[in-house]
Amino acid sequence: MKDDEFLELSAKIAAERSAVYSVAPQFKTDVKIGSQLTRFYASVMKWKKREIFSVLHDYVYGESNDRVMILYGLRRTGKTTLVRQLIGEMSSEMQMKTAFVQLSSRHSLAEVNHDLKLLESLGYRYVFVDEVTMLQDFIEGAALFSDIFAASGMKIVLSGTDSLGFVFSEDEQLYDRCFLLHTTFIPYREFENVLGVVGIDRFIEFGGTMSMGGSNYNTDRFTFATKKGADEYVDSAIARNIQHSLKCYQHEGHFRSLQELYNAGELTSAINRVVEDGNHRFTIDVLTRNFKSGDSVTKRLKELLLIKDREEQSVAISESHRAEIKEYLDLLDLTCDIDVVNMSSLNEQRSRTVLSQPGLRFAQASALIRSLLLDETFRDISIVERMSIEKRILDEIRGRMMEEIVLLETKMARPDMQVFQLQFAVGEFDMVVFDPCNACCEIYEIKYSGQMAKEQCRHLLDPKKCADTELRYGKILSKNVIYRGNAGTFGEIRYLNVEDYLKSLRNH
Repeated sequence: MKDDEFLELSAKIAAERSAVYSVAPQFKTDVKIGSQLTRFYASVMKWKKREIFSVLHDYVYGESNDRVMILYGLRRTGKTTLVRQLIGEMSSEMQMKTAFVQLSSRHSLAEVNHDLKLLESLGYRYVFVDEVTMLQDFIEGAALFSDIFAASGMKIVLSGTDSLGFVFSEDEQLYDRCFLLHTTFIPYREFENVLGVVGIDRFIEFGGTMSMGGSNYNTDRFTFATKKGADEYVDSAIARNIQHSLKCYQHEGHFRSLQELYNAGELTSAINRVVEDGNHRFTIDVLTRNFKSGDSVTKRLKELLLIKDREEQSVAISESHRAEIKEYLDLLDLTCDIDVVNMSSLNEQRSRTVLSQPGLRFAQASALIRSLLLDETFRDISIVERMSIEKRILDEIRGRMMEEIVLLETKMARPDMQVFQLQFAVGEFDMVVFDPCNACCEIYEIKYSGQMAKEQCRHLLDPKKCADTELRYGKILSKNVIYRGNAGTFGEIRYLNVEDYLKSLRNH
């Protein structure tokens, strides 16, 4: 739409609104209609859309079905932008029947009920209610939206950042009366296509939110550009999310073993600690697996890290605390477990936890390495050598994170397959994609390198490993190396560029 056409349409809508109302409706919450609505969506209409926009669109334009749409996810994952874009694409006739309701903790469900009744009486059909989980009584009273208003023909979209609150309400009040649309998981292809940020390294460092930091959105900085930004995000978007939802659910009756931490005012700190612990363990694992035991610098870094972990245990966190917090992090789609299968012990249950927001992990892991290298232990090492050590370790961290990204995105894009790592007595396949219905599989190595090398293929070409794999998982359809270089072949091995591979996953 051209600028002059947009201004003409805006003026038309505003004029039509003025003709309808001689006296403005007396709303009890913050309700945007008419010209307010026009100004609300104007600035986002040139922005590219997330892929899930089509799901929201189909709900609003589809037939009434007595269900509400729940649009939820962690902060800065594009929920409100999706709503603004949808309203902006409506015809003037639809916009005249559309309202956006902004809530806060000072509002009550009774006030929302009043405003929805008023909107219904005025002929409004499409209502978007933002930050609805801020209502203290939302979880217990959520059925109001489906049973009263959606059932009478309204299209109701509820959105908010307290993801856990929506999970609880779907399990209780809104069971089978809602559609869930989660925004937290942002794959690489959307990072590139929507934000205009290209390259796996940029995704490793900053991926995980729709913060306006790319070439398409250049008015802000990345959420995970600094450790301070990452820590603040964990506190506000994750820890407080969990705590607020538990506080509002079953009259604070669902804290389970976390009750003692909540009563002591330490639950937010404990959640922060569990998230950071995961990134510390990831860093220790990189140092352990990727460097020789004789590397004195790396050995000392691991020792300092373990000491740092012990010193920071200001909050006493039991294993039951950790297990429950991990459950909630899984429900928020922040964490996901990838199975690790040991061919020598197939009954052994192991997994590795990956984060759906890679920038968060990289910000905390890289800051940790930089801080440790400033320890007096390394005072005799020149700045040039210290910078070389830092680069070497951070490249290993990026390599492990690239592996995690490929595993997670493959698992998310191919739910009909089993995606896991396969370990042998010596060596491993970084990824196996197993088709249990057709008894076949694909095997992969994932390398941070940009160059082809025979060494990268040694496990894929090992006859014993391949024979053992086919015995259990069926015919191997392809042998692949995912890396940062150009696509090509090396004998029977396919080399796949990592960015191209991740963008292709939407076709499955």
